[in-house]
Amino acid sequence: AWDTPVWEHDLDNGLRLLRLAVETHAITSHHALPLLLRRSGGLVVEVTDGTAEYNRDTYRVNFFYDLAKASVLRMAFALGHELGPRGVTAVALTPGWLRSEIMLDNYGVREDNWRDALDRSPHFAISETPRYVGRAVAALAADPDVARFNGESLSSGGLAQVYGYTDLDGSRPDAWRYLVEVQDAGRPADVTGYR
Repeated sequence: AWDTPVWEHDLDNGLRLLRLAVETHAITSHHALPLLLRRSGGLVVEVTDGTAEYNRDTYRVNFFYDLAKASVLRMAFALGHELGPRGVTAVALTPGWLRSEIMLDNYGVREDNWRDALDRSPHFAISETPRYVGRAVAALAADPDVARFNGESLSSGGLAQVYGYTDLDGSRPDAWRYLVEVQDAGRPADVTGYR
């Protein structure tokens, strides 16, 4: 129900979205964090959609979706306050425009021919593989100074600039900067300087 105002949106569906997008994170934290806290140095990565800056400045298609995305970012911030003094780091991490299996299926392409989807959606050119955000998690987990990011909102593209990893094709897509400066600005698709 994209672009449906809250008073017209099906309330049960909206609340279900919040349960799936917010409650699941809280339930997981409640049960998993006691295990993580058994020793210092752990890392909690709340995966979401959008950086704190992007979600602060951009309305995310409807009340419930917007609230869900902001909530996960706030969870990482709150967990950072609760876990940081106990030697555990919490962050929110967002991939860019993800070339997941469901997105590839949506466009009727596979990873080996994903560029065929650009005729239908030219801004898909900034997309990244799931391995790119996986490399972000691996870099965070291997960083002995990861606590400097405690409570922060991070992106796979932003962390690639910090840690130097690349996507499978050797590029470093910076999707969130691209979305603001190119796609949302109504400019034609051009990943030059963003990939």
